[in-house]
Amino acid sequence: MLTATRVRQAKPKTNAYKLVDGGGLYLYVSPKGAKSWRYDFRLAGRRETLVIGQYPDKDLAEARNDHQGARKVVARGESPARAKQADKLAKRGAAEDTFAGNAEEWFKRKAASRSASWRDNARRWLDRDILPAIGRKPIRDVTAADVLTLLRKMESSGIARSAEYARQVIVQVFQYAIQNLRVNVNPAREVKGAIELPPPVRRAPLTIKEIPAFMRAADRYTGRPETKLAIRLLALTFVRKMELVEATWDEIDFDNAQWRIPVERMKADAPHIVPLSSQAMNALIELKKVSGKSRYLFPHLSRLDAPMGASTLNCAFERIGYGGRFTPHGLRATASTILNEQGFRVDVIERQLAHAERNAVRAAYNHADYLDERRSMMQHWADYLDALANGATVHNLRRTA
Repeated sequence: MLTATRVRQAKPKTNAYKLVDGGGLYLYVSPKGAKSWRYDFRLAGRRETLVIGQYPDKDLAEARNDHQGARKVVARGESPARAKQADKLAKRGAAEDTFAGNAEEWFKRKAASRSASWRDNARRWLDRDILPAIGRKPIRDVTAADVLTLLRKMESSGIARSAEYARQVIVQVFQYAIQNLRVNVNPAREVKGAIELPPPVRRAPLTIKEIPAFMRAADRYTGRPETKLAIRLLALTFVRKMELVEATWDEIDFDNAQWRIPVERMKADAPHIVPLSSQAMNALIELKKVSGKSRYLFPHLSRLDAPMGASTLNCAFERIGYGGRFTPHGLRATASTILNEQGFRVDVIERQLAHAERNAVRAAYNHADYLDERRSMMQHWADYLDALANGATVHNLRRTA
């Protein structure tokens, strides 16, 4: 018979071994030191093993009590091991049967290959809006009326656009369940268009005459130095906001003055190279001094293992006086408009903006990267911004090459 002390003091050996308690119950000790309670029994002439539980989660007294219960099951001619497995499968099936169970499986599969902003948004819509409303229902019982009720509630709260995003999440969860043969219909597709979305607010890009004031306002920003540098780098590179916010240091090639953004972070589903001007390189060197030991260029205010929040740059634009007038995304339109006016080739500008080719046939054959032209253009753009900010006359800054 075992004692609590002997169980506690059992040490790992080169090979796994057993400490027998009696009646088929024993403590199994693995070479790595893991301990588990097991019960060997014979049923219909066949030897079976029941894993009762892990030590120390289950102590000696609890293991003996469960062992006695399992022996009674064997005495009835039944297998406690198979009963345990059936119970586990039943619980798993019950979880898979609910909308929440399917949603969690879907999110887990998608999250690994998606950006932090995608994960944050999907998680927010699930936890705040979707799961409280329909999460506990068997997924087969969720109807279009259930989905519409949820969307109407969000709409009445003033978040109609979020309601449409939530509907798209529900569509994807049902699509996952359909692919796993758990349901046959997707009720969230049936209510597409039921929510009246407010028209998108489109703000005009900055004009050439407005750029100097913006650059000077950004230079006067008194918040975190990382945020100030983020504004400057966004202006110099005109990438998408989240491409910048979620950037990591291993994407920056200091030797070749390039920023290589991996495919999983790109909207166009293709990796992207950003040639870095001398001004962008200087900003990165300065940023390296203040961003600490985080893998992110712009770590979160309260934790180094996450990037800054998605709304940080928008808030910074408000602080420098551009709230409601101009957004971080608007810098892309500003750069595109001016560079087109200055005679840079459209293909070169579009490649730098990482816009997907609308013509599928042309896209299949157009693999040109225009890297040398883009490098020259990006240096021109950086010099142009600096000159404007320093008061140079607009007409003297036309492209000369």
